[in-house]
Amino acid sequence: MASKTNPFTFLQQVRSEVSKVTWPSRRETLISTAMVFVMVLIAALFFLAVDQILGWGVGVLLSLGG
Repeated sequence: MASKTNPFTFLQQVRSEVSKVTWPSRRETLISTAMVFVMVLIAALFFLAVDQILGWGVGVLLSLGG
């Protein structure tokens, strides 16, 4: 079990760890955000196409039976 530390020591440790983080630049953040939106758009179009094709196929199968 971890030993308990007082809140002041804990905050000092948190501050020390946060200073070690390499934060992305504004440009890197914007590029990553744009790439996420592009990939979401591609995935949405892919699933739309698959849904339309499967819907058409099911419609054809059901029309053959009736």
